[in-house]
Amino acid sequence: MTDERSAIYTHGHHESVLRGHRRRTAEDSAAYLLPHLKPGSSVLDIGCGPGTITGDLAAQVAPGPVLAIDQFADVLNVAHAEIQRRNLSNVTFATADVQSLGLRDDSFDIVHAHQVLQHVADPVRALVEMKRVCRPGGIVAIRDADYAGFIWFPRLPALDLWLELYERAARANGGEPDAGRRLLSWAQEAGFDEITPTGSLWCYATPETREWWGGMWADRIVHSGVARDLLRLGLATTAQLEPIGTPSRARGADSPPNPTRCRRRGAGSAPPGDGGAGPAAPPDSRTGRHRHGCETLEKPRGRQEPAGLPGHSRRDHGGTRRGRPVSVRGGAPAGHGGPQSGGGR
Repeated sequence: MTDERSAIYTHGHHESVLRGHRRRTAEDSAAYLLPHLKPGSSVLDIGCGPGTITGDLAAQVAPGPVLAIDQFADVLNVAHAEIQRRNLSNVTFATADVQSLGLRDDSFDIVHAHQVLQHVADPVRALVEMKRVCRPGGIVAIRDADYAGFIWFPRLPALDLWLELYERAARANGGEPDAGRRLLSWAQEAGFDEITPTGSLWCYATPETREWWGGMWADRIVHSGVARDLLRLGLATTAQLEPIGTPSRARGADSPPNPTRCRRRGAGSAPPGDGGAGPAAPPDSRTGRHRHGCETLEKPRGRQEPAGLPGHSRRDHGGTRRGRPVSVRGGAPAGHGGPQSGGGR
């Protein structure tokens, strides 16, 4: 019996959404994958959005082929323009659903999805499909948000309400906004045996990054698909949404970050670079958007070793943690133990 469950993409593709997505790079969104990318590798990039991560991955694996897919043709047009702007010739595009890709088995060295599974009704089914199209010894790489892990200081009631409303809308649409902590258990349920869980975050603590994030979400909460769905589902009114944007923008522009690393200079101390302590270092407080949960999954290559060998990071339940890199048979990273072809996201 076919599972017909589906989910609605909560964010939509309003300009304020694309503004946020265009800012993403492979370095800040897929750093855990970059060491495994080699020229000639083939890549499937699922949920490519406006194509900025796709372009970075394509440059790393050129001349290998990259297939970038998304459910929405309009955003694929945006991605195509981004790839043309970069003068990359190894990327092709297609519309597809991650739960039913319609691609041949064992087609790609790397299968990558950034912030996709939170919007999927059946993430385990999606992972099984990603594993199917990944070549033996290749890598399935996923990273996703964990909205319940977002933190800011000082606490503002309007931002607390924003988070509550967003999570309610996402779940009403069939998604899971706290996908990050669930990646490991989903991967195990999908049948992956060699899993490397890691964690990372995006920190918006400088005046510039807080202003950018606050302004973006101030627009999204009243103009994007989030606002559309909150109103459509009866979860909020326009009168409730509009005031949320004001503290979001103000939080970005006006509230100074709380320094977490500083130096005190003594009398007569030398300036930085001359042996002295120097002035206070740039603040790196974790005010802003907290994001974690990423995994690199190796598709089995022949005989499997028993679970729990030294060097393997394993857990039997959902959650995300910083893990040691998984040891790989033959001393080579997953996906680099033999001849390869192509490249993509």
